[in-house]
Amino acid sequence: MIKLDFKDYYNVLGVSPDADIKEIKKVYQKLTKKYHPDLNPGNKEAEAKFKEINEAYHAISDPAKRQKYNDLRDNYQQWQNRGGRDNFDWSAWQQNQGTGRRGTGSHTRTMTPEEFNEMFGQGRNSSGRGGSGGFSDFFSTIFGMGEDYDSPADDYGYDMRRQPRPGRDLQGEITITLEEAYHGAKKLIDIGGRRIEASIPKGIRDGNKIRLSGQGQNGTKGGAKGDLLLTIKILPHALISREGDDLNASLEIDFYTAVLGGEAGVNTFAGNIILKIPPHTQTGKSFRLKGKGMPVLNQSGKFGDLYVKTTIILPDDLTEKEINVLQGLSRDRQR
Repeated sequence: MIKLDFKDYYNVLGVSPDADIKEIKKVYQKLTKKYHPDLNPGNKEAEAKFKEINEAYHAISDPAKRQKYNDLRDNYQQWQNRGGRDNFDWSAWQQNQGTGRRGTGSHTRTMTPEEFNEMFGQGRNSSGRGGSGGFSDFFSTIFGMGEDYDSPADDYGYDMRRQPRPGRDLQGEITITLEEAYHGAKKLIDIGGRRIEASIPKGIRDGNKIRLSGQGQNGTKGGAKGDLLLTIKILPHALISREGDDLNASLEIDFYTAVLGGEAGVNTFAGNIILKIPPHTQTGKSFRLKGKGMPVLNQSGKFGDLYVKTTIILPDDLTEKEINVLQGLSRDRQR
């Protein structure tokens, strides 16, 4: 005698027995999105719920199966209303493996999902199409295990595996000079045999990343390509250093200019600038040139400042006359 636990598939999906297929599909899609194992990794309860939902949908989304199930459900409820004495006669509803029709009382035995998977493997996936536990004994007894139970095209679990997936992003590094960071630049790089032009924006900083859309790994099933992420490495400059958006430079001035004042040329990335040196300028004096530093990234027309620090250089070719004059000046200051 077959012993089974009756499953009320309408209660599983939360729909009424007279719900149309459009409503059933809508509820099914909502529930599979909520309980799909890919969205609930490691959650065994969600996985079991997903299988139960999928089984219920397979039973009542097909008109022929739904009619058979409705007949069985009515008979089962009538048996319960009569007190549920003895055992319910499941054999009258058992799927005949040879004909696909109800059994006629002949001796048949439906394999359990575990036996089915042991003999034929795990099937295709975990969404109820013969894999990861398959259907319940109730379902396989009533509808059999040998049919193709693929969900329709709007089956969320199946669609999820068929959806286009974007390619992965690739990582790389590109080296530029500080002057290229100031002016911006176009750099050619080789990636997997491809030559790609990368645009370096003005004011970019060491360690910043730039993204080249669509230059990463190819997607699958028509998915978009990934991106290429390039980390910027800026080489040190021989004369100019950077602090944020400000620049620092050194300026050598001769002894006479430091004492008497004058002018000195300062080489910057924007060109040569004439700096006025006041008299009695000491070595180490810093001059601020506003707006002559680095461009501020992504802020057009905005710049940091340039700080110029002086270093006094003594002439190494003084004439005898110059030395005598300096000695005289020194004696006068000591009096």
